[in-house]
Amino acid sequence: MAVEGGMKCVKFLVFFFNFIFWVCGVALIAIGIYAQVALGKALVVSSGSSAGTPVAILVLGVIIFFISFFGCCGAWKESYCMVTTFAVLLSIIFLVEIAAAIAGYVFKDKVRSVLNEGLQEAMNKYGKDPAVTEALDELQRDFNCCGAINYTDWANIEQFQANDTVPRSCCRVNTTTCNVHPSPATVYAKGCVQSIEGWMKKNILVVAAVALGIAFFEILGIIFACCLMRGIRSGYEVM
Repeated sequence: MAVEGGMKCVKFLVFFFNFIFWVCGVALIAIGIYAQVALGKALVVSSGSSAGTPVAILVLGVIIFFISFFGCCGAWKESYCMVTTFAVLLSIIFLVEIAAAIAGYVFKDKVRSVLNEGLQEAMNKYGKDPAVTEALDELQRDFNCCGAINYTDWANIEQFQANDTVPRSCCRVNTTTCNVHPSPATVYAKGCVQSIEGWMKKNILVVAAVALGIAFFEILGIIFACCLMRGIRSGYEVM
């Protein structure tokens, strides 16, 4: 028995909000891919825990994408089972997002130390591991940075100590001697930890805005899904 009256309105609201979820899922997938590409080299030289962050955003986007599609089908077919499953899954995702937001706030001060440790470890492998060497060179060129804290960090690396040089990827200008006896005039003075932190702070507002928007629509989606479940169940009871 199809839902009637006000429940029809709720049905189309559930369908509409699921379409919004679908768009949010696509947005998260895009943000995850963008973060993975933009921070790709930083993630190679950093720790495994930080490398999983863009992947986690991407996975969350995929999950929301499929759950919203599931909810749309449930609303359109007026399936009590599908709408109930959708509401439960959406509630679980909402709780996980709250837990992730709290964890991110609590551990936000550890980002600098994790980046610093990862970069220092990568610098020690410079010239020995081709993949790390290439990643670190590209990171320094892309973020206009040199070393972890600053360019003097390279003085602690064995292969650069003797002749007082830094990698050519630190150079402000493309000359053959810019990396010899480095100074702020010839190489990037800012460290990569500071540069990456600045990039993350600049882009975190976009992520936060998307997350808040998704959370708002999730709450409304759960409420309307529960109302639709009640309407569908009442229809079955009348039959």
